[in-house]
Amino acid sequence: MTAHRIIFANEKGGSGKSTSAVHTAVALAARGHKVAALDLDTRQRTMARYLDNRVALIQRDGLKLAMPRYDTFDPTQNVSIEDHMNAIADGADFLVVDTPGRDDPFVRGALVTADTLVTPINDSFVDLDLIGQVDPDNYKVQRPSFYAELVWQARKLRAMRDGGTVDWVVLRNRLQHLEARNMRRVAAALAELSKRVGFRVIPGLSERVIYRELFPKGLTLLDLGAIGEDAGLAHVAARGELRELIAGLQLPDDAESRRETQAA
Repeated sequence: MTAHRIIFANEKGGSGKSTSAVHTAVALAARGHKVAALDLDTRQRTMARYLDNRVALIQRDGLKLAMPRYDTFDPTQNVSIEDHMNAIADGADFLVVDTPGRDDPFVRGALVTADTLVTPINDSFVDLDLIGQVDPDNYKVQRPSFYAELVWQARKLRAMRDGGTVDWVVLRNRLQHLEARNMRRVAAALAELSKRVGFRVIPGLSERVIYRELFPKGLTLLDLGAIGEDAGLAHVAARGELRELIAGLQLPDDAESRRETQAA
C-alpha cells in the first residue's frame, strides 16, 4: 500500500501551517495509523522541533503518546526529495509533509506527489491575496494569483506522471479575529475563487494561546491526559476544532473521522 501524502504548503509564514501539520500527524497516529512526517524546512525545523520536544517528554516522563516517525529533509545529503519521501513513507498509511514558507524546488517536488494539498491561511484578504486578487471596491475576485498557478502546474504534472489527482484544501485558520462583515466578505471571495481554481474550503484552528503553550512539551490537543489539571474548556473546544479539521480533509478513513466528530 502506498502512503497517502498530505502536504501542508503556504508561501506566507504565520498561517498555523506547522501547528496544523503536527496535529494532523498525531491525530492520525492516535487512531492507530502508521504515520510518517517529513519537515522540508531545513532551517527552522518547526515541525521537527515540535516532535523532538514530544520525544523528549515521552522519554523523560515515560508517557505513552501517539507518535509518528519523522525526519528533516537535508538537501546537502544529495538525496532527491522524491527518494527521501519514498524512504520515510515506506510502510506508512500516511505521510504528512510540512514545507517552508517560501518557494523552492524541493517544495515544488513535494507538491507534485501530493494526494491532499493543505494550504492554511489566516482568514484575511492579506492571506487570500496569495491565491487570488480581489477588487478593492467590491471585493470580487479579479484573477487567481501566482500560488494558484503553481498548484495548477503541480496538478498537471501529477496527472501526467501517474494519472493521479491532487485534492486541494484551503484551511481557514484564526477565524475569530475577523469582525462579522469582513468574515462574510472573505468567505464570499473564497467561495468564488474555489469554483474558478478548484479547491475545497474547510474551517481550521482558531487563534488560541494554548497552541503556543503546548509546543515546548510537544503536546497536542489530543493529549489532555498529559496536560492534566491545566486542561480547561479552551482545550476541549480546540480539540473539537481539530476533529472537524481532520474530518474535513476527507482522508481515506473519513468514515471514522465523521463518527468521531459526531460523538464529540
